[in-house]
Amino acid sequence: QGCTQKYIVKNYFYYYLFKFSAALGEEIFYITFLPFTYWNIDHSVSRRMVIIWSIVMYIGQVSKDILKWPRPLSPPVVKLEMRTDAEYGMPSTHAMAATAISFSFLIATVNQYKYPFELGLAAAFVFSMLVCLSRLYTGMHTVLDVIGGALISAVLLVLLYPAWDMIDHLLLTSPFCPLLSIVVPLVLCYNYPKLDYYSPTRADTTTILGAGAGATVGFWLNNQYAAPAYTSENFQLGFPLMTGKIVVFVLARFFVGIFVVLLTRQLMKSVVLGVLRYRYKFSVGDLEARRRLEVEVPYKFVTYSSVGFCATVLVPLLHKLLGLM
Repeated sequence: QGCTQKYIVKNYFYYYLFKFSAALGEEIFYITFLPFTYWNIDHSVSRRMVIIWSIVMYIGQVSKDILKWPRPLSPPVVKLEMRTDAEYGMPSTHAMAATAISFSFLIATVNQYKYPFELGLAAAFVFSMLVCLSRLYTGMHTVLDVIGGALISAVLLVLLYPAWDMIDHLLLTSPFCPLLSIVVPLVLCYNYPKLDYYSPTRADTTTILGAGAGATVGFWLNNQYAAPAYTSENFQLGFPLMTGKIVVFVLARFFVGIFVVLLTRQLMKSVVLGVLRYRYKFSVGDLEARRRLEVEVPYKFVTYSSVGFCATVLVPLLHKLLGLM
């Protein structure tokens, strides 16, 4: 088990750079960047990123609890994060997420928007490299963990790429999409590999699959009953085309959307946890009860599926009502 160590920061540039880079593989980034692409760039790009992100992260999280490779020992390693210290190390899901998101964004946009491929490739490489290096700097992973995570993610991208269009078409048109989008992730969450001690991996996995499920249902509903809210005609990548009016609309969409998403998350957390406390008779501060399977899975899944649904359905409707289309 890890222990809290005192340390002295000698290079604040590296310290803040890699602390920030580590956040690019966490919820704060997912809950901002993925909705941003949906509201301001292109629906098809966002759909593909969400699908790839959900699949890659599920495989990465499950692999950790199957392989059970320990994280670096502390001491001698100084760990700058403690929340995920109870998780196993191999593979690094930060590395997997960074690789999947950056390169799926590149692949999904390179043929749709006018920008130099070399510039996009360099940006994807730098993004994923910063996140990978941050896991070494913060003492959370070994070099092998990081390399393994990046390679697994790259292999999954290669394997899934030929099926992108088919998967996207089925998710938008199949009448079974809403049902399968909810049932399959729930079955995976309830049958998550069991450990001898509590680890936040199941909760994090449920969060990811829940958000993906809610977003997928939203994608389907929008395609069935609403005209596309944002298309490539509304917003084009490339700094020369970023006029003042477009920037204002982009920022307005983003801040309105994030406010609604965060409000939804907080509201649903309170409501769902209140219902579960009433059902299973536990107190507000009972952490052990909240970690039980029958509480943790519905709590996380319902909360974050609501967030995904809100981001893809309710926020675009609000944008339209406010004239931000």
